[in-house]
Amino acid sequence: MLTFLMLRDTRPRPRFYRVEVSYNLFGEYSVLREWGQRGKRGQALLVWFSNLREACLAAERWRKRAGRRGYRPMEG
Repeated sequence: MLTFLMLRDTRPRPRFYRVEVSYNLFGEYSVLREWGQRGKRGQALLVWFSNLREACLAAERWRKRAGRRGYRPMEG
């Protein structure tokens, strides 16, 4: 499993963005994107891929997009 966790420090409510690549028992890969206000349940979107390469490319594309919107990698 590969996870990118990013934060955007917007006052008074910081926001988070998470991108996670995972593998299931059926040989498929999924990319979970979750976003929202920190400390609250956010929105989520799950996309399935047939191979790891496509899943990683999609995750990287969404991570870069979040970076352009002001999200920065979480420290620690």
